[in-house]
Amino acid sequence: MKHRTSVQATYLLVFSVFILISALLLNTYPTISSRDVVFRNKQSALLNQTNIMSASLSALERLSGDGVEQVMALVDLGDYDRVLVTDRSGAVLYDTGKQTAAENADEREQAIRALEGLSLFTCRYDGTVFVSRAAAPVMSYGRVIGGVCILERDSDQAELIHSIQGRLRIISLIVSAVSLLVIALFTARLTRRLRELAKAMAVVREGDYAHRVEVRGGDEVAQLSAAFNDMTSRLQSTEELRRRFVSDASHELRTPLASIRLLSDSVVQSERMDPETMREFVTDIGTEAERLQRLTEKLMRLTRMDSGIDLQTAPVDLGKVTERCVHLLTPLAEQKQVTIYPDLEEGVKIRAAEDDMFQIIFNLAENAVKYNSFGGNVFLRLRREGDWASLAVEDTGIGIPEEDLPHIFERFYRVDKARSRAFGGSGLGLSIVHDTVERYKGEIRVERRDTVGTRFIVRFPIEQESMEKEETV
Repeated sequence: MKHRTSVQATYLLVFSVFILISALLLNTYPTISSRDVVFRNKQSALLNQTNIMSASLSALERLSGDGVEQVMALVDLGDYDRVLVTDRSGAVLYDTGKQTAAENADEREQAIRALEGLSLFTCRYDGTVFVSRAAAPVMSYGRVIGGVCILERDSDQAELIHSIQGRLRIISLIVSAVSLLVIALFTARLTRRLRELAKAMAVVREGDYAHRVEVRGGDEVAQLSAAFNDMTSRLQSTEELRRRFVSDASHELRTPLASIRLLSDSVVQSERMDPETMREFVTDIGTEAERLQRLTEKLMRLTRMDSGIDLQTAPVDLGKVTERCVHLLTPLAEQKQVTIYPDLEEGVKIRAAEDDMFQIIFNLAENAVKYNSFGGNVFLRLRREGDWASLAVEDTGIGIPEEDLPHIFERFYRVDKARSRAFGGSGLGLSIVHDTVERYKGEIRVERRDTVGTRFIVRFPIEQESMEKEETV
């Protein structure tokens, strides 16, 4: 089983390690820095003092007990715990301290090492006191005649550093505790919001697309929540459209199928049907079958567009496509005594699939003829407007009611259902036109004419450079 680690536990662990490292640095670095500063100051002060004493004693050609005492009486010995002077052989000539045998050995050893001509300094800090020793040789006419050693115990600065260290320890504990508390509250709030989002995803996964999460604040989690709500809104809309589409498609398919079933049952059950009546029934069956085929083809076309299947594109002359549509619609227009007036600018080309452009223009022009008034007119105007190709299709029919205009591109939507069925309409033609136009990054809009009828305007971007290169090749 895979081990699960919560985000809150991970955050707490990471920040705890970070706080621990910060607390260690806070408790060690200032103490070490303060100790080093004290070391440097004492080294400078004690070596300077030993050099002064050495220089004062160097006036004597030979060190003796009386001579050293006379010189040292004139020198400021300060508050040092011990001042030790030895002759060249290491014998102690002057000593101000009363130390133990071990301490005497330490200062005497350092003073003897100074007889080698070296200035020495040592400092030790045990947490309660600084013990500092400095030694320097006594020189006379270029030769070593003795040594000077100074001992200092400083408990005041040690106590100060110890006090600072204690305060830093208390401060670091308080800061660490407060930081951990704040981080725990923050991570609890963060993970609670993430858990709410995860639960909401689980709810939506089960099919409840109406579920929403509360958006609080303006941080990334709030943005994620807003994006989740937007996604579920889109899923809900898509699911509603899908259900309505399936319902409408089922209804549309059921109607011709029911008609075919009824007509075929009538033919089968009738034992004495005359040939003329049977021919009429079979003709009706064929008509309903054609209607069913058209509806199926339109549904398949919508499915292909929804799946985003790429089509081969090439420069398409919209004027020539429109002329072909007018030619095919002429018999229908003559039947309804509708006059088509094409006004087409030459050389208006776009990059597209010619079948798609034919489908768009034919659908719009066919609707303009079908739903026109008896003896009406249809106007087709094609123009190039800058970098756009614009096609306007106008009719002089009864028009579309204002409240229906926003919905006419929806699938299976009909303005007049009875009239649409009478003309074999399925409510998919304008939806196909709209989706195809958007597929080519075009624009389509519908509006009522000032007098009577409706005007559809379709615009496509012209990729002039790419088409000129292809035509040149």
